[in-house]
Amino acid sequence: MAEKTLLDDPTKEPAVVRFVKDERAEVQKVEWPSRKDTRNLTIVVLALTAVMAVALGSFDLLLTFLYSTFQGLIGG
Repeated sequence: MAEKTLLDDPTKEPAVVRFVKDERAEVQKVEWPSRKDTRNLTIVVLALTAVMAVALGSFDLLLTFLYSTFQGLIGG
């Protein structure tokens, strides 16, 4: 006797089809942010990124200056 396959049972859907259906149902449950919220949060992220870039760049310049000054003092 041959083994039963997926094609033998038309009531059972493939795992991929079940997965896609479940994912679609989950995405419909998500409460998406409004356009205004998305814009405001994007502005916050860009501003914080700019502030951190300036802060880290300044810190890097300070350390470079201190290192070169130290190198000049010890004659290296």
